[in-house]
Amino acid sequence: MSSRRVRLGYKPTAAACTYTYETPNLWHIIPQSIPIALMQSQNNVAAYLEAPRASPLVVKTAPNPAPPSPTQVVIKAHSIAINPLDFIIQQTGMIVPEDAYPFILGNDIAGEVTAVGSRVDKVKPGDRVIACAENGCFQLLNTVDQSLLAVLPDNVTYTHGSVLPLALCTAAVMLFQDDTLALDLPKIDPVSNGKVVLAWGGGSALGSCGIQMLKAAGYEVAAVAGPRNLQYCRDLGADYVYDYRSTEVTNNIVAELKGKDFAGIFCPIMSADAISICTQIAAQLGDSQRNKVVATSLAHAMPYQGELPEGVKVTYCKFMLLIYSRLWLLTVYRLGR
Repeated sequence: MSSRRVRLGYKPTAAACTYTYETPNLWHIIPQSIPIALMQSQNNVAAYLEAPRASPLVVKTAPNPAPPSPTQVVIKAHSIAINPLDFIIQQTGMIVPEDAYPFILGNDIAGEVTAVGSRVDKVKPGDRVIACAENGCFQLLNTVDQSLLAVLPDNVTYTHGSVLPLALCTAAVMLFQDDTLALDLPKIDPVSNGKVVLAWGGGSALGSCGIQMLKAAGYEVAAVAGPRNLQYCRDLGADYVYDYRSTEVTNNIVAELKGKDFAGIFCPIMSADAISICTQIAAQLGDSQRNKVVATSLAHAMPYQGELPEGVKVTYCKFMLLIYSRLWLLTVYRLGR
């Protein structure tokens, strides 16, 4: 079996927490020493996390996908995105049960459709797509349900497209599900509803998606970000911007937004300090259980431990729960074989 080792590396960008790797056949996380024959093979290749906290990943041949079920699609990867969740899993050993190793990380993929199930009507072989991978995307061939993919426009590169799926899905769950902020859904021709949402972490990958969806849903957006990303947030549509590093950021937000029709806080930053500040702001700007809400990207398994002001609620992201459920289902499957 051919195999090579690879380190999972990060190079921060100005306005996103998601980093991508792209080659015509696989990714730049695969070293040049890997045989060209392996890279160009029509068989599957994967980067495995072989044990808890293992580093580097091991790249080797992997089982080819089974024929897609009626609603599934097989995608050949051209670009994948690495999310903070992947780094957390690799470095801490948390979330993935021991019986699930060797494990394939990753959720975001951009590539070309190679096979479709009998009831797939959204795409056909040869289409360029982005998708949320169901079984880890650090591999050449990925199988996903058609409900978790979208056609990638020709003017968007695979690299740019691959950063969208997980961030977009997570932000949408935080904003629009009934048990989170339960906001109005986006429309093609949005009409202002006069309400404002605070987005703490507007310059992040989740924040970038959230700002644009909020504007498409008719909301005003007050974005909190680092100084270098304030103009970026304005360019995305934010109506108000605040530097989170300012010692007066809380007072400035409350002073400017007090009296407006407040709809809650979207906080994709997992920091306990950020969530704590958001709960204090929600207590001052909200006037009911419906808008004294801080929607976080935390899963239910990672609850916020800080104190909450009276009447303020912190919500959790079910999409992250679905990702964790995949890991446990994989374990159950392996134990039953």
